[in-house]
Amino acid sequence: MRPSVFILAMVLLPGFASGAAERYTIDPSHTYPHFEISHLGFSTLRGRFNSTSGSLTVDWEKKTGAVEVVIAADSVDTGFKKRDDHLRSPDFLNAAEFPEITFKSTEIKIADDGKSATVKGDLTITGVTRPVTLEVARIHCGVNPINKKQTCGFDATTRIKRSDFGVTYGLPGVGDDMALLLEVEAVKQ
Repeated sequence: MRPSVFILAMVLLPGFASGAAERYTIDPSHTYPHFEISHLGFSTLRGRFNSTSGSLTVDWEKKTGAVEVVIAADSVDTGFKKRDDHLRSPDFLNAAEFPEITFKSTEIKIADDGKSATVKGDLTITGVTRPVTLEVARIHCGVNPINKKQTCGFDATTRIKRSDFGVTYGLPGVGDDMALLLEVEAVKQ
């Protein structure tokens, strides 16, 4: 449930100013949206989503941009098939009816040092849209030494209450407060 998810606007590093908007595509093989939630107060359950796509546009000179991220709800993966099937069910993500978790930015603020950012946007889970704020750290852009393409990466986090998105099964045993984490790489087009 992370849309992450979502958050890719963090790659707005001013060191690559070109005066024109640049477009980046999320690299799904190097993007890791995941979540953490309390399981009955005994442990922290962690899971991830295995299918993410999206894009972002950046105007380095103006330090503005936009980001859209799409996560396949049915790609949830906690390492245990029976639990993953339950998470896909109407009790949780209802992936058959709501196959996508999305994030669309509404505002991006980059720190003066270009190494962190705050991204505000709309997160949609199970058809319910709520505003969230993503805190982005460790922004890094440069030429990927393997594919020789301009690439930007960042780490972003936020916290949500799953009940705000209509996901209430198992409360209060299964926690309401969730950490959403996203490590993303995006390649310039």
